[in-house]
Amino acid sequence: MNTRRRAGFGFRYCCAAGRCFATTALALLVAWPASFAEPTADPAASRFVDLSLLVAPDLPCIWPAPGFAPFHLDHYLVIGPRSAVNADILSIDGNTGTQFDVPPHSIPHPDKNLPNAGPWGRMVTDKVPAWQLVGEACVVDCRDLRDGTTNGQSPLVTKDRVIRWEREHRPLGPGDVAVFASGYTDEYYRPLPAGRRFCADPVEGRSPGWPDPDPECMEYVATRKVMAAATDSASMGPLPNGEPTHLAGLKYGMIWTESATNLAALPPTGAFYCLLPPKHADGLYGEARAIAIMGNPLAKELIERARKKQVLDLSVTLSADLPTTWPGRGAGDHRHPYLKVSLFFAPNLGTYHTTHLLDAQAGTHLVPPAYALPPAGFDNSQYAPEVRQWLAEYESQYGPRGTSDVTADRVPLEQTCGVARVIDVAQLIGTTDANRWPRSPEITVADIQRHENKTGPLAAGEIVIFRSGYSDRWYKPAPAGLACLADPLNGKREGWPAPGPTAIAYLHDKGIRCVATDAPTLGGSEPKAAQLTYWMLGTKGLAGVEFLTGLARLPERAYFIFAAGRIRGCHGGPGRAIALY
Repeated sequence: MNTRRRAGFGFRYCCAAGRCFATTALALLVAWPASFAEPTADPAASRFVDLSLLVAPDLPCIWPAPGFAPFHLDHYLVIGPRSAVNADILSIDGNTGTQFDVPPHSIPHPDKNLPNAGPWGRMVTDKVPAWQLVGEACVVDCRDLRDGTTNGQSPLVTKDRVIRWEREHRPLGPGDVAVFASGYTDEYYRPLPAGRRFCADPVEGRSPGWPDPDPECMEYVATRKVMAAATDSASMGPLPNGEPTHLAGLKYGMIWTESATNLAALPPTGAFYCLLPPKHADGLYGEARAIAIMGNPLAKELIERARKKQVLDLSVTLSADLPTTWPGRGAGDHRHPYLKVSLFFAPNLGTYHTTHLLDAQAGTHLVPPAYALPPAGFDNSQYAPEVRQWLAEYESQYGPRGTSDVTADRVPLEQTCGVARVIDVAQLIGTTDANRWPRSPEITVADIQRHENKTGPLAAGEIVIFRSGYSDRWYKPAPAGLACLADPLNGKREGWPAPGPTAIAYLHDKGIRCVATDAPTLGGSEPKAAQLTYWMLGTKGLAGVEFLTGLARLPERAYFIFAAGRIRGCHGGPGRAIALY
């Protein structure tokens, strides 16, 4: 970031769409699909590394210049008389926590007729190809530069340092992610007021700036055909003016990660790097989750697929004109809509910096256990009478409902990553009685077993993905998009295929720890059925990923990766789902 240019939902019914998620870590899957090369090393050596800053109001997670909105998390629905689930509103700017920049952050749209305008000004956040989000981490050690200058000035990473790295390791090239690691976030990302040393004090000239590449260095990296870079500094732009460094890389179509952390855990080469930003439409930058996977054969296989650009984006686009958020049934039951809010005009770009207000279950999103499960000690009499009846029925048939305090930030990365097992359930569409709407076709144990009879038994640790084609067909602007959520919830048409509690219990017994769907929810369109399914998910410790899209392009087995933002106390969170095949 630099001081001149920095900037930067409603999804569920109150009493019915509970979701839940696992409280224990998922062991790394050791089986590899037949379409990949045979493993050459012990998969048990593989591990996931979170490279993302924790986001919370008491941390220095936003760019401190005037005009940018602060981060805010509002727990606007709490499990109790009004709601069977916990739900949050996020006020989150694209410059929050670990984040990513795209060319239009500094390159104006070619139609703007402004300095530096060009074709790359069209590559907004939702237009970045999935292959550019991944690659092999090439970690350039810059720890000796930290604090090595005067107040308000950044130590500069030069071209010579990168060339020395290449002489020691190998030349940079396509499929690499150039990672500049100084340990800056590890050292200075602290709760406020001490956390002012992270960003605000350097910007004000009260302390030394963060290390960053100078323009010549970034130009050199870009000309090596490297299309992604990362830094654990507060910005990829050195103080006092980072714009020349931004322009040096973004004019080539590069993207990069800013405010990464824990980069010291990565080796100089050999780690698979992955950036997972929510898919905001037309963004100039965006909040993100950055992760790494280390150890072979997994890291090696993923890097190989990344170099070949064999990567699919399975995430819906977040936009106010799409059925991104939960409209509810009838009146007064809707969740917070997805809003894009203009902050101030940027003359150098000819457009506005923006922020977003959204429900935490918007678009492609995570379902943590604390979304639908209450904390330990919760008095069930606090539920609404109707929900108490649902709970009595659930517990009489399935046993006690669990409790949880596991929010999105406490969900292990490895729980939502693994070899995908795609189960086609499209044949269920059109099988419900219109007189019983709102109702969803139920995915049963028999449906899962039919798939197993054709393709083999489910393996522990696989990511089970239900494919119906629902979002491909109905995730559209209104009026067509009313068929996605509003019409099914109001009994005007059939809901989407969704698993019942018995199917979830069966998956748990098979060792499955994550279930995903290309429908809006795993719970379906009928409130009671949805709540029972989500109670089972949470009680059995399964993770949920909802609202995928484009599954028809996905081979039967590929490697699935998903993560939501690392937001403390969030009961969900939009994220990015990709698959390498």
